[in-house]
Amino acid sequence: MFLGKSFGGQSRLIIHTLVWGLFCLCATALFPVAKADAQTVTTYSNTSTIAIPDNACPATVNRYFTVGTSYSIGDVDIGVLLDHTYRRDLEISLTSPGGTVVTLMDYVGGSANNLNVRFDDEGNDGSITSHTSNDSLTPVYASRRTAQDSLAAFDGENAFGTWTLKICDQQGVDTGSFRRADLYITQAAPSADLSLTKSFGATSTNTGKYTLSVTNAATSELTATGVTVTDILPSGVSLTGTSGTGAYSGSIWTLGTAIAPGQTFTIELSVTVTASSGTITNNAQVRSSSAYDPDSTPNNGVTSEDDYASVSFTAGGRLPGYVPPLTSVCSIGNQIQFSWASPTSWSPSGSLSQSYNVAGLGNVLFDVTRPPNGFTNGTPEITTSNSGGGASGTRALYFYMNNGNETHSSATTFTLPAAVPGLQFKIFDIDYAANQFTDKVTVTGTYNGATVLPTLSNNTANYVSGNSVIGDGASGATDPFGNVVVTFTSPVDSVTVVYGNHLPTTPTSSGNQAMSIHDITFCRPTTTLSVTKISSIISDPVNGSDNPKRIPHAIVQYCILISNSGATTADSIVATDSLSGPFTYNPGSMRSGSNCGSATTVEDDNATGGDESDPYGASLAGSTITATAASLAPASSFALTFQVTID
Repeated sequence: MFLGKSFGGQSRLIIHTLVWGLFCLCATALFPVAKADAQTVTTYSNTSTIAIPDNACPATVNRYFTVGTSYSIGDVDIGVLLDHTYRRDLEISLTSPGGTVVTLMDYVGGSANNLNVRFDDEGNDGSITSHTSNDSLTPVYASRRTAQDSLAAFDGENAFGTWTLKICDQQGVDTGSFRRADLYITQAAPSADLSLTKSFGATSTNTGKYTLSVTNAATSELTATGVTVTDILPSGVSLTGTSGTGAYSGSIWTLGTAIAPGQTFTIELSVTVTASSGTITNNAQVRSSSAYDPDSTPNNGVTSEDDYASVSFTAGGRLPGYVPPLTSVCSIGNQIQFSWASPTSWSPSGSLSQSYNVAGLGNVLFDVTRPPNGFTNGTPEITTSNSGGGASGTRALYFYMNNGNETHSSATTFTLPAAVPGLQFKIFDIDYAANQFTDKVTVTGTYNGATVLPTLSNNTANYVSGNSVIGDGASGATDPFGNVVVTFTSPVDSVTVVYGNHLPTTPTSSGNQAMSIHDITFCRPTTTLSVTKISSIISDPVNGSDNPKRIPHAIVQYCILISNSGATTADSIVATDSLSGPFTYNPGSMRSGSNCGSATTVEDDNATGGDESDPYGASLAGSTITATAASLAPASSFALTFQVTID
């Protein structure tokens, strides 16, 4: 920000905005807390007696427990005391604030009466399923395991919110009353949940980059320090350089900085591929951390833990392309995930337009152009048919084109409610089949009407040509070899994927073709506000407006210019300028506009009237000038000018 001279005094500018994400200038425990194994156990009780209606299922008697503080769960038990003849009639479950349901008992206990049990995964009095004797109503719980589900299903969740105990009677004749329940929640030890990812991509025929990223989960309580990662480069590659966070030496990556919850740090290891054949596998693991990790132990070699990562490629053939990490645009904490596992359907199947709400972004509109002969197999549809080598059940938006000839194609455009700084997604199954088809996918983006090109990363069954990927090898529907990674590292507000054939190599009458669009990761929309203040001499009493000088009684004009260079609209902007110095404000001199040169709209000196929203407002109170704007779109600015006379 450049501030103009204030002629011996100060002219201080402050800018405020109420927009989330923009830079801005401007449960009760009823029992005592107990300690056990250095962990906190809190008890929440409900002692309001209520009748349990006979033969009422699915209607339930609900008992509630309010947890008013936020913490991670290490263990959950619940004690239940009730009187009821023929206990087998009862179905009892516990639901967490996050919606997880654990069935405590269901059709167990036979003809026994009453229930006086603390449900505990470590219960030393046996399972509730083998408990067939009457219970007393003295409030001393026996410790028993649940009927089918494990209370460990709650572990790792946030305890905050309302827990619900549900009880219902599934048969007639027998009745009873709820008397008491005690919910025992053990707070997990504070932790930093570190995870490690690793990828490899070629940057030429015999060079590439290993990309390692360490993430501290947003739900972690602790910032981790002293984090190191072991990555022993395999035979067949040689290190040529590094870039990113920290230092890599002696097969150890030392982050050299604390990693807070929600943060991700990345290093890239540039290598030359010296092997001419064979599978090259590189394993890495978190080696050390200052903080306890609830689901993995540093340096233990357990491949199933999330602090361990492995990547392989085959030397001597085409290498997978380099994938720019999206963390170069925005941190993990500022990323929004849209997964096809969440919208359970593209309804109806085969429709050409759908809208899905993405939390933190808004409604994303998907529009599909139908190829001349249409689609087949009920597509477009969200299915597991094309999984791209992902885990069993991987879902994606699936297209199966009914080609009439080699020129047929289809386009899918997703339009965003606001521009994002970057995004990334995969396309599955871009490959080649002799005498059938040569897949070609072309991807473009837009931002404010201008074309934006992505980085496309091929796999072994395809290659990149400009902003297209063309298949020239085989890949099955469940193989990763036809995958393409699309990465936008510049702002976009729409993306279009055109799918068809590569004409020089496809047969004249091509066969049907299939591909899928997988999950999309968006960088959270942001604005970037900047402010500039400049001054110019309008006139002086000696020279008039002809080469005026800064002398007493000269008139000086200030311009405050506020610009939005971000990817989304800023709202409720307020800028204040505190005037002090050897000058006097000239009443009625304020003007507004989109820039300093076009600021011609008259603004009065008060904070009322229609001039406060035309579309900008301005006012003077004491020695403070205030400028306002209801909104400021991306790549837009607004200006306020005013004049003073030098004393």
